[in-house]
Amino acid sequence: MNEAIQGARDVALDILKPSRRDIEHGMELHQNSIVCDSYGFAPRAAVDGEAIAAAVEASASEVEIRDMTEDMSMTRYVTDEREKQEFMNAWKAAGVTCIVQNAGEEGQSALRLVKRLARFTYATDMMRDFIQKAVTPDDIVAAKEADRHCLYFSGNGVPLPQDWVSVEEELRYVRIFFQLGIRIMHLTYNRRNMIGDGCAEPANGGLSDFGRAVVAEMNRVGVIVDVAHSGWQTSLEAAQTSARPMVASHSGCCAVNVHDRCKPDEVIRAIVDTGGYIGICAIPAFLGGSGDISALLSHVDYAAKTFGVDHVAIGTDVAYTSSGSREAQQRIPKRSAGRKRWEYFWNPNDPMFSSQFQQPSQKLSLAWTNWPLFTVGLVQRGYSDSDIQKILSGNVLRVARAVLAS
Repeated sequence: MNEAIQGARDVALDILKPSRRDIEHGMELHQNSIVCDSYGFAPRAAVDGEAIAAAVEASASEVEIRDMTEDMSMTRYVTDEREKQEFMNAWKAAGVTCIVQNAGEEGQSALRLVKRLARFTYATDMMRDFIQKAVTPDDIVAAKEADRHCLYFSGNGVPLPQDWVSVEEELRYVRIFFQLGIRIMHLTYNRRNMIGDGCAEPANGGLSDFGRAVVAEMNRVGVIVDVAHSGWQTSLEAAQTSARPMVASHSGCCAVNVHDRCKPDEVIRAIVDTGGYIGICAIPAFLGGSGDISALLSHVDYAAKTFGVDHVAIGTDVAYTSSGSREAQQRIPKRSAGRKRWEYFWNPNDPMFSSQFQQPSQKLSLAWTNWPLFTVGLVQRGYSDSDIQKILSGNVLRVARAVLAS
């Protein structure tokens, strides 16, 4: 472990204060278990600061710079030996078998969504001795058996041509993206779209008629419906509509902390009634309370005790970032921050901007490489090994199997 990984681990241990017995048992259980992050990001590489600086000097557009930056952060570990080693070390430190990978830039345009999918397809094609693209739950199990890692792709949006000729015409890309390897899609991302209201819309208008057709098509094709970024009414109505298990892959429980990105009991119960699960995220403001690893475990605790251990997972929504990133960023000329992107149109009074949730210790304790300590924390809270393994991966695998069998 490098200094950053060890430092984050020390912070989390200081918060948890587990016994040596809990540490030893938790670490061994974690190592011997399939571990699935129900929604997250593969470790990010440092960009080539000089190359981006040259593009800035050549008056590249903001879209070009953003694409260039994202491409490097998501693929540079393929070609740069130093970044590759740190990428692999982060996976090993986390002890994660599979990430349900954010593989689609937020939105509905097929051209926009395919870019991130291409990047992670390339990475798994080029590094298949270490990390593979998983297209079935059995691929995830096989990766663990082979001491490798894998990505199970989330599209982060429903791909639509947006021509609005007919319902059938709009739905045709769901199957195409399934064929490309996408196994889970968000119905909305914060804002309102033609499917329904996102979680940041104050109207909370629910699922549209077209949204019901989208859910039915996803059920038919074998794509998991994800309402992590959907409004409460949209989430509820999607669950009432879905004939297959569905999920809120990276969220939290409003009973523990009221936030737009968390779900009230009524919504979680509806998701559970489909056979699905709620994944607990690692974002301090969404977790509330202490905003640290202990807060994450409190959400897991509440979900498990209220809805059953068969219906909770951990979807961190965070990533490890290469230790070379700061130096690389210093090489890039300062630019205007620009306007807020459409999908990030948050209320400026949202708690996520509060200084209460900007403490370094909070984020460090929730570092992606601290995954083994999530397991230690569950041991510390008295969960049995079999129940912990359901939270670590069993519930993700069960839902993936049920939906893919459609």
